[in-house]
Amino acid sequence: MDPSSPLSAEELLGLLRRRWQASYDLQLVQRRGRLYLQVMWAYLEQQSFPLSAEAYAAKLEELTGLLNGLGVAGQVRAWLETTSDKPRLGRALGLALELPPERASEFFL
Repeated sequence: MDPSSPLSAEELLGLLRRRWQASYDLQLVQRRGRLYLQVMWAYLEQQSFPLSAEAYAAKLEELTGLLNGLGVAGQVRAWLETTSDKPRLGRALGLALELPPERASEFFL
């Protein structure tokens, strides 16, 4: 797959499941002028997961739209394919996104 091609929600879900055999929750977090993609410790297959399968799918659709719009789909894809870490209870994994300068200025006010 071309690293610069857009990321779909289906591909993102497949990357999560291949890497960790679970559909982990994902969040975009802004901290100290940086933007991070966080893989949280909660996942769809848990009984206590707060979202339905439909709400989780909608969240992934929205997230992939943001990631593609920010121009970081390739970074996310490469990281999820290669990271050796695993989310643990109370500890999310974080990818510091390298935004193109023209996109960073739009995102951070």
